Amino acid sequence: MQTYLSLMLLLPLLGGVFCALAGRKLPRVLVEVLACATVWGSFGCALLSASAYGAPQTVTLSQWFASAELQIPVSLYLDPLSLSLCLMVGFVCGLIHIYSVFYMRGDEDYARYFALLNLFVFAMLTLVLAESLPLLYLGWEGVGFCSYLLIGFWYRDKDNADAGRKAFITTRIGDTALMVALAWLFQLFGTLSISQLNGMGFLMPGSIITAIGILFLIAAMGKSAQVPLMVWLPDAMAGPTPVSAMIHAATMVTAGVYLLARMLPLVGSSPTAMAAIAVTGAVTAFYGATCALAQRDLKRVLAFSTISQIGYMMLGVGAGAVTAATFHLLVHAFFKALLFLGAGCVIAAMHHEQDIFKMGGLRRTLPVTFWSFLAGAACLAGIPLTGGFFSKDSILLAVWSKGGILYQSLYFLALVTALVTAYYTFRMVYLVFGGSSQEAHETGGLKTMQAVLIPLALLALFGGLLDLPAYLGEGFLGRLFAAVPGGKATEGPGGEEVALQAIAGALALAGLVAAHFRYGRGREQRIEEADDQSPLFVFLLKGWYFEALYDMILVRPYQALSGVLWHKVDEGMIDDSLNRLAGGVGWTGTWLGRWSTGRVSIYLLSFAAGVALMIGYLAWLFI
Repeated sequence: MQTYLSLMLLLPLLGGVFCALAGRKLPRVLVEVLACATVWGSFGCALLSASAYGAPQTVTLSQWFASAELQIPVSLYLDPLSLSLCLMVGFVCGLIHIYSVFYMRGDEDYARYFALLNLFVFAMLTLVLAESLPLLYLGWEGVGFCSYLLIGFWYRDKDNADAGRKAFITTRIGDTALMVALAWLFQLFGTLSISQLNGMGFLMPGSIITAIGILFLIAAMGKSAQVPLMVWLPDAMAGPTPVSAMIHAATMVTAGVYLLARMLPLVGSSPTAMAAIAVTGAVTAFYGATCALAQRDLKRVLAFSTISQIGYMMLGVGAGAVTAATFHLLVHAFFKALLFLGAGCVIAAMHHEQDIFKMGGLRRTLPVTFWSFLAGAACLAGIPLTGGFFSKDSILLAVWSKGGILYQSLYFLALVTALVTAYYTFRMVYLVFGGSSQEAHETGGLKTMQAVLIPLALLALFGGLLDLPAYLGEGFLGRLFAAVPGGKATEGPGGEEVALQAIAGALALAGLVAAHFRYGRGREQRIEEADDQSPLFVFLLKGWYFEALYDMILVRPYQALSGVLWHKVDEGMIDDSLNRLAGGVGWTGTWLGRWSTGRVSIYLLSFAAGVALMIGYLAWLFI
């Protein structure tokens, strides 16, 4: 097991380092093959780990840091939660690497691109497998740094560079909260081992656990783009489409959900912290869904849908349903990677056009992309019997079963979100693939890119088999997570669960029908909405004006204060005083230099004046 886990991390790390150092001097094909092979090799190690898995175990590779009481080993922890994520990350990222070979065919900076992709995979696997919080934090910062470089990959474009910086700075807020939580936990418990900390929550008052839980929640808000730290994610679409698929499906945005699920035994002892997590998730799910209703950019629609779906996962964690949250995380990785990669095929065929109102009829010119994209859309909308339907329903069941006014209110908000999700999803499908045909062309490698969509479509559609409802038998994830704290599957009365599923399915179908009547009948409605400037439409298009709010309360005051400190304090006081002092010294030197005339009589007079002053000073002292 130690060999499998070590190679799982080392292969993408070595691939990334090699591509970074020697990639420019090697043939392009060799770099592409090496980058893909290391990720698929890591996935193979994950499969071998799964085949040899028997019970949760810790593997210590070496000692990272030791000073007095602080001991930080390089320890890896394999349990059902980390194992399931390793398998998903390896498989999805492997497909994205293959897709990238053809999508980035025309880009000359291939060595840097594949080096960053490999390092991204290494950082995410480190985060998932870490047994100690410092090692988790290393992977946490690693995915943040790699995402900054990948989002701003085409950095010569100012908008791309700004998007990368925005993601980096916004997520630093959450990273700071996580660092504070780590320092506080060590001061309280004297250890940073995750397994040990999860068993020590009863030693501290509930208020302290609540505060630590809120710090973890803030960290998750930043990395998983939850309200109010979600403003970076839509702009992250500036990066290459495969990067968007990897960030939004399998890696970075799920890190916050994983952190809270991993620390649930500690945080879960605080009802206040759990309620805060659930409220954050439900509000974020509704926010993302409503914003997606008005977006024109295909990738921004998918970005806001990611914000919304991650909100569902957070809601599941807040309800204490780790199995349900992980179930939706895995299925979401499949269908969201499918949707982004399908969007990449559409964008490539449409000459890099991303406005959905300028598309249409692509179901005839791109049939493979259409059917694959339709499968992902059905999962995103929660159409009955798809993987997304079962995974989302498991979260809704957990929230309903939690009981109480708060959680039942969140359940109804989640239901409304499900209706909105189905509507905006099929709005996107009709605008992109329905209607009259638009000009499209096949780029080099498009067929291979489309072939990557097929396994993801199958996994998305049949992902529900991972954890079927209780009335159909015990699900695979339910058995696997049975021994994980908080991992017991939520079970309600059979009739109640069927009723809840019927309600959710009916709402999804209602959203589909509404989208069909609105967008499936012709192009006139498209033109009408494309020109829509109503206050509500603009409000949703602008993301509830959160960016304008932050600009008003944070950016402008900061710029104003910076201007005062720069012009008034730095230049007006510090620089001006130093300049005046330097000028005074220079004037004094110039005045004294006038005495250097070369005439002996002046020197004797100066000498006599100095002696007179000295004698006068001494006389004053002794009188």
